[in-house]
Amino acid sequence: MSDDELVRPVSETLLSDNWGKLTRHEFELCRRDGSWQRQVREVYDRGDGAACLLHNPETDCVLLTRQFRLPAHLNNGPSMMIETPAGLLDGAEPAERMRAELVEETGYAISELQPVYDLYMSPGSVNERLIHFEGTYSEAEKVGEGGGEFHEGEDIEVMHVPFDEAVRMVESGKIRDAKTVILLQRLAIKRLREQSGQ
Repeated sequence: MSDDELVRPVSETLLSDNWGKLTRHEFELCRRDGSWQRQVREVYDRGDGAACLLHNPETDCVLLTRQFRLPAHLNNGPSMMIETPAGLLDGAEPAERMRAELVEETGYAISELQPVYDLYMSPGSVNERLIHFEGTYSEAEKVGEGGGEFHEGEDIEVMHVPFDEAVRMVESGKIRDAKTVILLQRLAIKRLREQSGQ
């Protein structure tokens, strides 16, 4: 059975259309036993995005950011989240948009980015796909101070964190952002494979 044959749409109600779009969907889902079950779900659509972990091979640092995140603050998490640079695509090609985000947030202009993952970060309620990139950076590629866009309410601290320290920050809970953990773990796995000759 194809994905389209699994679902029979019943109704769709727009609940909010502000920063993102919140829609109530009523539908019938074909269960594994072949029976149909009516369900209601709300889906938040904020658009697809991109994230990138940059590593400096000369200093063995990764380029991270720290900024205020209201949802984490409201959920008893850290108000200031340490993350990889990221942003919404807004219709742009992912690598192109990611390069622009890197300049805005960190002040580094990077030409070579490697796509590594295309993931749904919270598929139970958010339809966003996040394209994950990795790359390298050096001080020669610094073109500005970064910090984000004032008119978008951004006040971003740029951080050059030694890779081993960043891994410890994940283990201690100082880094709790999923995209950042995923990309740091990928880099750690790559290193282990290189050390073992795989």
